[in-house]
Amino acid sequence: MKNLLEKLRVEDWVAVWVSVPLLLLSALVPRSLPAVPATLVGSVAWYNIALLFLIVLVVLYVGSLLLRRPVRGLLPSLVVVFAVSLVAQVVAKIPVVAKYGFESVFFSVLFGLLIRNLWRLPDWMKPAVQGEFFIKIGVVCLGATILIGDVMKSGVFGLVQACLVVALVWFFAFRFSRRRGVDERSAMILSSGVSACITAARVAGGDDRKLSYIVSLVLIVVVPMIYLMPWLAGLILPHLFEPSVAQEVAGAWIGGTIDTTSGVVASSEMIGDAANRQAVIIKAAQNVLIGVVAFFIALYLSTRGERGREAPSLGIVWEKFPKFILGFVAASLVFSLMQSGGFFVPGDGGKLAETGVAKTFSTVFFSLAFVCIGLDTRLKEIVSKENRNLLRSFLAAQGFNIVVTFVIACLLFGVLKPMWTA
Repeated sequence: MKNLLEKLRVEDWVAVWVSVPLLLLSALVPRSLPAVPATLVGSVAWYNIALLFLIVLVVLYVGSLLLRRPVRGLLPSLVVVFAVSLVAQVVAKIPVVAKYGFESVFFSVLFGLLIRNLWRLPDWMKPAVQGEFFIKIGVVCLGATILIGDVMKSGVFGLVQACLVVALVWFFAFRFSRRRGVDERSAMILSSGVSACITAARVAGGDDRKLSYIVSLVLIVVVPMIYLMPWLAGLILPHLFEPSVAQEVAGAWIGGTIDTTSGVVASSEMIGDAANRQAVIIKAAQNVLIGVVAFFIALYLSTRGERGREAPSLGIVWEKFPKFILGFVAASLVFSLMQSGGFFVPGDGGKLAETGVAKTFSTVFFSLAFVCIGLDTRLKEIVSKENRNLLRSFLAAQGFNIVVTFVIACLLFGVLKPMWTA
């Protein structure tokens, strides 16, 4: 029994245990929980900030105690890390910044890098710099935002497109980057989207410095994609399909090529309501596959034995498997069942408050994690020949994604779906 308890006190499991109360709060009292304020002005904003900080502090203290990590000095260290992440999230909410598609994690990495590279990081700031632990909590909370019911709205065509695009683009990106000399684990991270690559990095055990580079790269490329995709859709699709069909195809194309949900929404809104609805549904379908991709990456890495040795047993596979992925899957299943059972009632705008709060927690912990990664990274380590190969590989994969998703969207939503519904 004592041995079992010790196995449950590793970081993967502890990330799940400390996430459970967060998800319970999201499900039971969503309207009483704080949101990240859009500004730092006013008593309501500072009340939300104080409550969010208290929640993060309790989670970090409990997690550190369970992991037998020292808790001395956590408070002042967390104050700085939290303040930097808060500024990053507020900056991302500025209308002009949000319009151009920059995410809070991008600014989190950027601000962390600036602090690390302009000043020496003092010892008292280090106790709360626990990027990997924060990411795992964020991944578990992210699971609660991915509802299977949302995916089913797209029907068989949306699911088929999501599976085909994710599989084809992932394998192309992985093979291409490996041929460019990118190491295997970085290639796995590169082949996924933003949330997926954060999850894949924790599964594959990739270098946090490369993860910060890849995430920043993805988020920077999203910005021109937001404007490029509507322009391409308007240039090509009206010559191929009727206006109503062209909007659906455009939405499916945008939903399958832009790597962030906010970017998908901003881009598809430029075309029309029908394109926007289809794009968001397609993106939701692809988001559900985050867990599937992470599961197979983990399974592949867990079953690999060293050269010349016998393949590992199921016991060893279980031992090496990242347990926090099970928390991600469980959160998705539980919240999906609660939605389908009528426990969650959509509010204004048709959105669920419960998943909105879970998304807030996920965003907060991802932002904290990337501040920590920035604080741990020297810029001279990012600017390297190997990262230039990562850049070329990602741009090639993005070009492949645009072409292959166009073909699949035209076939499914421009040809097969109209024939099916006729």
